[in-house]
Amino acid sequence: MSGMFAVGRHEMLSALRDRLPRTLLIVFLGMIAASSLIGWLTNQTVTAVYNQLLTDGLTKAPNPFTGVSPLRYMSNTVIYIILIGALLATVAGVQASLRDRKTNTADLVLSRPVSTIGYLTGKLLGQGVWLAMILSISAVTNWISISAITGTVLSATQAAQIALFYSTGWVFLMGFLSIGMISGLRSRTEATALLGPILFWAVLVFVVPQLGTAAHPVSLLNPVASPPSQGGFFQLMNAALGPLAIGEHFKTASSFVLGMNSSDASPGLSFAVIVLFAVTTIAALLATPRTVLRSTLT
Repeated sequence: MSGMFAVGRHEMLSALRDRLPRTLLIVFLGMIAASSLIGWLTNQTVTAVYNQLLTDGLTKAPNPFTGVSPLRYMSNTVIYIILIGALLATVAGVQASLRDRKTNTADLVLSRPVSTIGYLTGKLLGQGVWLAMILSISAVTNWISISAITGTVLSATQAAQIALFYSTGWVFLMGFLSIGMISGLRSRTEATALLGPILFWAVLVFVVPQLGTAAHPVSLLNPVASPPSQGGFFQLMNAALGPLAIGEHFKTASSFVLGMNSSDASPGLSFAVIVLFAVTTIAALLATPRTVLRSTLT
């Protein structure tokens, strides 16, 4: 047990020093901050135009922001987690595995009283804590920025919704982290280790939803899940591949948590798919045989 936690501590420190994941981290946090700024500018611009129209007597309609949940300012964050966050987790997972293969660290660690599962669990734990730190910073950024935009401190319920949203995001990202680690362990070259899981991510996020909804690729960047097509080939493909559209399930679950639910999709099913995705990929990672851990790059 102590060996597992030692591996976890080392992995977390290594993740903080790794240049490529750190660059993606900066981009991710920058987009979260930019999203809040865009929300604030939109609020100010629309409110100014509305007040001018009201003064000129050209409208009697209520302010379009009246009655809107403050958490709607987080709608873009859903997309950032699916796009940048998933890529960040995937690359971090690949780098975590490649780092040890390049330095033959696994041979040294496994010569100690540490099991294969303990070693992999420790690495996954360290990376998971690192991801949790990133998402915690993002949650605080959202909480502060939304409170500043609305001019009122968010309620405890709304703060809990933000926490649940990022908790769901963490489970979602752990699946991609595990896929990245598996690729880093089993690929023969560094290029293949990086390209393989990125291609897999693109298929899950873009190709699979298109086969089930016939949606335009740009519409998949909408934070609300695309409705399935009715009838014909696309309905059949949606029934067969729908559970694999993990990005769309994350959109559905996030919309429910943030109070933006506007589709007929079941949030319970989406939560279950996200958890199953994470559990399956983690189980596949932990099932990696000892001989694979000792393999070298070509």
